[in-house]
Amino acid sequence: MRSALQHHRNITPAVIDALADTPVVVIHGARQTGKSTLARSIAEGPHPATYMSFDDLTILGMAKDDPAGFIAGLTGPVVIDEIQRVPDLLLAIKASVDRDRRPGRFLLTGSAHVLNRPRLADTLAGRMEVLTLWPLSQGELHSTKETFIDRLFASGPLSPVAQPKVSPASMLDRIVQGGFPEATARTNPDRRRAWFGAYISAVIEREVRDLSNIAGLTELPRLLSLLAARAAGLLNYADLARDAGLNQITLKRYVALLNAVFMTINVRPWFANRAKRLMKSEKVYLVDTGLLAHLLNVTHEDIAQDAHAKGALFENFVAVEILKQRTWSATRPDVYHFRDYSGNEVDLVLEAPGGRKVVGIEVKASATIRKRDLTGMMVMREALRNKFHRGVVLYNGDTIVPFGNDIYAVPIQHLWANGASAKKK
Repeated sequence: MRSALQHHRNITPAVIDALADTPVVVIHGARQTGKSTLARSIAEGPHPATYMSFDDLTILGMAKDDPAGFIAGLTGPVVIDEIQRVPDLLLAIKASVDRDRRPGRFLLTGSAHVLNRPRLADTLAGRMEVLTLWPLSQGELHSTKETFIDRLFASGPLSPVAQPKVSPASMLDRIVQGGFPEATARTNPDRRRAWFGAYISAVIEREVRDLSNIAGLTELPRLLSLLAARAAGLLNYADLARDAGLNQITLKRYVALLNAVFMTINVRPWFANRAKRLMKSEKVYLVDTGLLAHLLNVTHEDIAQDAHAKGALFENFVAVEILKQRTWSATRPDVYHFRDYSGNEVDLVLEAPGGRKVVGIEVKASATIRKRDLTGMMVMREALRNKFHRGVVLYNGDTIVPFGNDIYAVPIQHLWANGASAKKK
């Protein structure tokens, strides 16, 4: 296994392109995904810049004491790491950029959705581009740049890709390993579990406290475990509040905090005018299946024997891989889910900009697909009519099987197959 420093990140060209025409570029994402490593590599290579981190207490103190003076004292392009620790600095950056709008002046990194704060929401509108760095994708782990999303939206039939079949054991290994660089480097399961335990504590003690004024955060680890048990399911706040022993106002605030520090992801329901009686609940996913397996306290062997856990982990795995690939795909679709009150559902709905084309993705952990597995896809196709581009059911088989002109059963390895070589620039 490579070290974290050796993995090429597929989002790198997008960051460099943004720096060429935008004054402020923000790389945000979960803690320990490699944001600092990526920013340093860009500052030391294609976009020379001074690197400053708020992990340095002296620099942190200067920025907090006098944000305007701190920014005024900077010369040339600069990387500022951990921007969420001094959110008021964004106001000073805005003032500086208003005076000098040259592109590439600031490359910022952050482990929280700091820009979601109400008073900062519009601070840098029109002056910045925000890019998300996720844990390592399957392609990044094996030095390729996945093209699955763009292949789905391409014209013509879905073509086979030469790729070795993924065995059930190998697939479970990928799920339990996850994509956090440091976790993937630990081959000993006990040491990986130790890493995830320390990771959860660090996020709650540092990132969450940076974002909130909550005095006690003892409920968050339990809430995170409750959300893990609901991964790939609909988010029912009333049921979750009861199980967590919290009122709904507090619960929603805590869920928002976990989203803000990239621990959990809420996927909105998809709507179309012709689709009747659709469920309005969001679906919840964990940012990483290694983290999810840790929170569920399940091993490779446990998952193999538990059909429910296996299905949820498979769907969570696919959902997060799609969100990762979205950051560098040419299509950049919005991601939703579909479910009606009759129980017909499609796990993921990808909608191209402008709603011109929609692709459905269903996830099955089995090695065979039956016609009843396609019911939700057919209901969604009927609702969309000519906007329905195609549907795919990802399964643990080895052959693409067409079901009519626009619905296919597709081996799950196609999710990361057919990738161009990811070479460092």
